[in-house]
Amino acid sequence: MIGSNEKSSPRPNELDIAVAMNATGKDGPTAEKLAALLGCLAVVLGAFGAHGLSATLAGYQTTAIWEKAVFYHFIHAVMLFIIAGRSPFCRGPWWCFLAGIVLFSGSLYVLAVTNLRWLGAVTPLGGISFLAGWIWLASPPRHRPVRG
Repeated sequence: MIGSNEKSSPRPNELDIAVAMNATGKDGPTAEKLAALLGCLAVVLGAFGAHGLSATLAGYQTTAIWEKAVFYHFIHAVMLFIIAGRSPFCRGPWWCFLAGIVLFSGSLYVLAVTNLRWLGAVTPLGGISFLAGWIWLASPPRHRPVRG
């Protein structure tokens, strides 16, 4: 303002904004907590399948399906945790792995306890999400042009 004694603050750069977002928990820290909860859930579901659901899974002959769901759930929960801790936070692969857990493992969990075989049609969508996440991680990062 003209005639004001207030100093204008400098305009924040992209790094300042990224640091502020992480400090407020909108990216990495929140993603890290969600990843840890998903890892915990994988352990709980693995134990529940082995103990609480063993008769149901044996009756439907879907124990191997449940175990496959837990295996992929757990591996990708660990990947979510690793990605969440990286700087900069890679949103794309993180969301691909999360979608993969929900679609791939989720459909297999429900299939295993209900024996609704049509749910197997959803499972490949989760597999594609997993593959997209891995390919995204393997791809070289895109660089923004430096502005002077």
